[in-house]
Formats: sequence, structure tokens, C-alpha cells
Amino acid sequence: MKLLIIEDNLDLLDTISTSLLTEKFVCETAADYNSGYEKIYMYEYDIVVIDINLPGGSGLKLIEELKKINTKTGVIVISARDSLANKVEGLELGADDYITKPFDMAELIARVKALMRRRNFSGSNTFSLGDIVINTDNREVLVKNIKIELTKSEYDILLFFISNPKRVITRESIAEHIWGDNMDLADSFDFIYSHIKNLRKKITAQSAPDPIKAVYGIGYKLEIPDKYEID
Repeated sequence: MKLLIIEDNLDLLDTISTSLLTEKFVCETAADYNSGYEKIYMYEYDIVVIDINLPGGSGLKLIEELKKINTKTGVIVISARDSLANKVEGLELGADDYITKPFDMAELIARVKALMRRRNFSGSNTFSLGDIVINTDNREVLVKNIKIELTKSEYDILLFFISNPKRVITRESIAEHIWGDNMDLADSFDFIYSHIKNLRKKITAQSAPDPIKAVYGIGYKLEIPDKYEID
């Protein structure tokens, strides 16, 4: 899961980012309206955590711009404003949740995870694709009821595929999803090939079919056999 945190209080920004990184999320940050807008315009995020009061512009306006670019991105508003009007306006613009400062970091993490489940997996923390079962709370992956050990990148790639079934995903999109801003430092996307190769080996080692198919010259696609559905 790739998150963007937009918050002008640098201490709070660092605390949120560090806490979410500890939970194995990919996090990027912005401290004002302009840098936040630049990031949502250039990159895709699963969830954006955004403050209302930002230098250079309103966080509410930024939510409006975000929804023009990508309606699927989840939004959690964080603000010192505790008025009903602000909450209603944020939700009407497309925000999914609203948390008022000061808040406990455990609560924000719980809300991020809940939003991830609602948006991608119909509210469930456990889902299956044929012989593969994933628990998003403890990041456990079972293949034919046998636990397999995945690296963080392998797990993130598998979850990215599961979130986008039957959709062709470019190597660039995968790299951006697992590396974030650091993708620009990569000389090539060979590391994507290596991660996916290892992921496939771990799945097929349990005599399960390989659900990840290469699309020549573009990237990869998660194929779902007719007898299987994502539950």
C-alpha cells in the first residue's frame, strides 16, 4: 500500500510517516499545498492523509483536485478543526474518514487499515484467490494452507496485483508502488522481474497454478481462472 501524508507540522508529519512505515506501508510526504498537488498529479496513491490547513492553499481544495485526477484514491482528513461543517464539507468532496487532532497514532493506523479493507477488499482482512489466502492484518500468505515467507516487496507486489485483478500493470507502476519517490533512482526495472520471478516460484512450489502472467513489452496481469473468484 502506497500512502501520501500532507501535513505542515513537520514533527507530526515525521511521526505519522514513521508510524506507518513501521506498519510496512510505503509512505511519501508533503508539507504544503503546492508540493502535495505536485505529488497527486504525478503519482498514484492508495490513500492520502491530508490536513485541512496547509501553507499555500486549503486541504479541502486539494481533495477536490485529487478526486478529479483519481476517484479511487482513499482520503483521510486530519485537522484541528472539530466543526461539523468542516467534516461535512470534507466528506462531500470525497473524503472517506475524518480524524481530529490531537489523536493517538494507533487510531490513525487502524483507520488507514480499515479504509484499505473497505476500498480494496469489501471490508475483509482475509481474502482468497484460488489456492492463495492473504491476511492483510498480519501480512500472512497461505498457499494450499501452507504458509509461505515473502519479502516485503514480494508481499506488496502480490497485494498490488490482487487489488487490480485482470488489469495489465506496467513495470513502472509496480516500481512506483513499492519504491515511491525512490523509483527515480532506479537504472532499470530488472529488480521488478527478479521480485516477480521469486514470488512465482514460492507460489508454484506448493503445486499451485501461477496466477501472474507476463504481457509482452508492457508488464504483468493477474489472471483469475473462471472457477475462482477473489473472496
